[in-house]
Amino acid sequence: MAAAPNPILLLLAAIATITTVSSAASSAHPSYDSLATSCPTFADADLVPIRREEYDGRRILDITHVYHEDMPAFESDDGIGQFLWLRESMKNGSFANISEMKFLTHTGTHVDAPGHFYQHYFEAGFDVDTLDLVILNGPALVVDVPRDKNITAEVMESLHIPRGVRRVLFRTLNTDRKLMWKKEFDSTYVGFMTDGAQWLVDNTDIKLVGLDYLSVATYDDLKPAHLVFLKSKDIILVEALKLDNVEVGIYSLHCLPLRLLSAEGSPIRCILIN
Repeated sequence: MAAAPNPILLLLAAIATITTVSSAASSAHPSYDSLATSCPTFADADLVPIRREEYDGRRILDITHVYHEDMPAFESDDGIGQFLWLRESMKNGSFANISEMKFLTHTGTHVDAPGHFYQHYFEAGFDVDTLDLVILNGPALVVDVPRDKNITAEVMESLHIPRGVRRVLFRTLNTDRKLMWKKEFDSTYVGFMTDGAQWLVDNTDIKLVGLDYLSVATYDDLKPAHLVFLKSKDIILVEALKLDNVEVGIYSLHCLPLRLLSAEGSPIRCILIN
């Protein structure tokens, strides 16, 4: 009996065969430092917080967007608005500081469960707690999508992603335009067309699809493309990834959603490890 193909070797083969438009990732990216306006200024340098996107000499890359009031929300010009309240305050006499938060489960970097677009899956309990952690964690390929196109069947075929590759993060013009850094929702974002989603389902072994804006599907094909992806319950969609500072290549991907019973979506923390 022939030995099963090594997924790492298949990923290496993917790098050798990818024929995408080259787009070098910038080593710089917008900073979240200015967002922490509520933090007091201390004279003691030990009390100045450091916010990092990279760890251990770029061995670990955080590809999750920080939640803040001006981050974009779907079909809104006003961002997500206030989502965090200090319910109990030591400054006001409480024994501890305790915050409360409220926002949509599809806010910022998040994951979709099958019940997001299928009512019978929702009623049957296919929520984020049923998503496979084996799919959410493992070798992943970051690819560049041609910058003048949505992800159609033609584009998917041109990427030459070989069988055996299970996790792919698609960096698009959304990253170049820094759409996730803008308060206003932009319906012209790049995403999958329905035929591109169907081509991926029919011709690849991809089980995790990641994209760099609030939806993996284009605004015009929003529901049809999601229906194609989520129909089998085997494909996990991770949306609004921060890929500004990531080079094309192979990484170890680690994504962990919250264990929210009955929720069709969840905020998710995703990192790449070189």
